Amino acid sequence: MIFTILDILGLIAFAISGTLAGIEKKLDFFGVFVIALVTSIGGGTLRDLLIGNTPVFWLLNLQTFYIVTASVILSVIFRNRLSFLRTSLFLFDTIGIGIFTIIGIEQGVMIDLSPVICILLGTVTACFGGVARDILCNEIPVIFRKEIYATACLTGGFMFFALKFINVNNDVIYIATAGTIILIRIFAVRNKWSFPQIEIK
Repeated sequence: MIFTILDILGLIAFAISGTLAGIEKKLDFFGVFVIALVTSIGGGTLRDLLIGNTPVFWLLNLQTFYIVTASVILSVIFRNRLSFLRTSLFLFDTIGIGIFTIIGIEQGVMIDLSPVICILLGTVTACFGGVARDILCNEIPVIFRKEIYATACLTGGFMFFALKFINVNNDVIYIATAGTIILIRIFAVRNKWSFPQIEIK
């Protein structure tokens, strides 16, 4: 049950993230919807293609489309309450990567992939939707900047398997993993943690 709830929450978080990005770029409703949809399904689509799970998840279940559509409509209606778009975009994006990392890892576990590959799969699931969103919005994707982003997903992935190794309850694992990713990302931005940039001398 909690896995299904996390899946829905992840879709909502990324849909809102994409909607806010589209609004910030002053796109029309169709443009905003496309950005939100790509942000929500991009990572999961690439994940399914990589593991040969076709047709990809959103082609088989209209629930995904309904959730994204409702999230976009509500976000547009209440856009003025989502003050400080940049802050809201950051928060919903952070929640999204925390949840989608778990979903990607679990997909790998279900087909008996090695833990390292599962962690990478979770990171792809979490990050690729944001990459597609940023590219469509003519921005350098966050994952390619010096901010801590994919590293938070990787750390959460190692947390996932460490807790699994000591036989912690799955629900606790999901919450702890998502919480770890979200906290790392928030603290990294707040304290300006980053990797050094490569400069030409």
